[in-house]
Amino acid sequence: MFDVAVIGLGPVGATLANLLAAYGLSVAVLEREATPYALPRAVHFDAECMRVFDAIGVAGEVGAACHVSPGMKFLNAGGQLLVDWPRPPEVGAQGWHASYRFHQPDLERILRARLAAQPGATVHLRCEVYAIEAAAERATVRYEDLRCGRLAAIEAAYVIGADGARSLVRRLIGSEMEDLGLHERWLVFDALLKRPWSVLGDHSVQFCDPARPATYVRGVGERRRFEIMLHAGEDAAEMARPETVWSLISRWMTPEDADLERATVYTFHALVAQRWRHGRLLLAGDSAHQTPPFLGQGLCAGLRDAANLAWKLAAVLRHGAPETLLDSYQEERAPHVGEYIRLAVELGRIIQARDPDEVAERDRTLASAPRLLRSLSPRLGPSALRLAQPASGTVAAQPLLADGQRLDCAAAQSFAVLARPGLLPADTAAALQQRLPYPLAVITEGSAPVQACLDALQAAALVIRPDRYVYGAAADLPGLQALLASLGQALRPDAQALAACRP
Repeated sequence: MFDVAVIGLGPVGATLANLLAAYGLSVAVLEREATPYALPRAVHFDAECMRVFDAIGVAGEVGAACHVSPGMKFLNAGGQLLVDWPRPPEVGAQGWHASYRFHQPDLERILRARLAAQPGATVHLRCEVYAIEAAAERATVRYEDLRCGRLAAIEAAYVIGADGARSLVRRLIGSEMEDLGLHERWLVFDALLKRPWSVLGDHSVQFCDPARPATYVRGVGERRRFEIMLHAGEDAAEMARPETVWSLISRWMTPEDADLERATVYTFHALVAQRWRHGRLLLAGDSAHQTPPFLGQGLCAGLRDAANLAWKLAAVLRHGAPETLLDSYQEERAPHVGEYIRLAVELGRIIQARDPDEVAERDRTLASAPRLLRSLSPRLGPSALRLAQPASGTVAAQPLLADGQRLDCAAAQSFAVLARPGLLPADTAAALQQRLPYPLAVITEGSAPVQACLDALQAAALVIRPDRYVYGAAADLPGLQALLASLGQALRPDAQALAACRP
């Protein structure tokens, strides 16, 4: 009997399993394949994702395998700059760089190695799930061991489907996908440089050319990626042939510059599952949503799912929080990821514009107002854990504390109160911790980074959730006490739930 079973050991499933184990839950992971997929897929994540990796103790190793991206440029057919989206080279407000490029097989190996060291985690490789039977108090996951054909089963309090776009768990939940309106075929190919090459530099480039829209991505090390939109009627197998691939990028790169690692055709989709939870079954990552790659947020969205869901499962299974807390997962995450997907669709329409009048209007509008990407600042959707405050539901900044620690390290897996000096007498700080049926770290200091963080929100104190989103801001001690009282109400355990928790 496990607390949680995770179906799928891709980056989202592996991150979620690591987080659950870090919260002290027992977790079983079932994965059909023996090893990570050897070729590149996702290539970008952001500062928020690095905070998640930091929470499971792999940020340093992951960062060492990454390239910090300077940003993205959008060019029209004549080479005119339509949008410049620079990413600052210095560490940002969240304590990490804004944009990272990575090689997915490297990331997966790091996550799997960390999971193997977690005492509460059990990994079953070459095991294919074929049925899940949910009962009142547990779910039974039935699977086949593909190494020998043996049929077996495990039991868990909850089952999370991190099993990708063709999710079995989503089908068992009975959830259809909401179509947000983009379905286009693109040829994606990765190259490995074999000599110095700097034609397109380190920025990602979106070539908004109506004759053949294309994308260039500078990967880690010698890796470079190109994505090219296919025309209607073009044969996918023919377009993926090496001769065709090289002909499409001959103005930038030739076989003398690089070796072709792989070429394949994807159909980009924009989809969100209508239902993310049914009783003891839940979805995360691509099983819950799919986005076109134009914003580089596909993996980021899945890792945000993992961070949001993990602490709530811990609250229910370890601290007796009401099971209805899990309903806030979709309430918060679906609108949040939907905003990112809709912007990716809008960018896709800009990049893929083909009609001459539409292209001309796009070039005029964007060249005079390159503001599109700077306006993105989504909040979590309305839930019992989001207040009617501007800061509530936004990702918290991460100031460096006076002792050199990052805020996240000091808070660990807890809620955190970040307060100005003098707001909390010592006995009051201890009393605050008694108000919440969940671990609480109280951090009071007057360092410049902390004061700047509080000044930005005009607050004397912040209450920050374990997934590092702001629960609420307070102007004084009574306001902080009221925040914790309302939070305690949302997390308050009932006697039956508390009795079911393990000590």
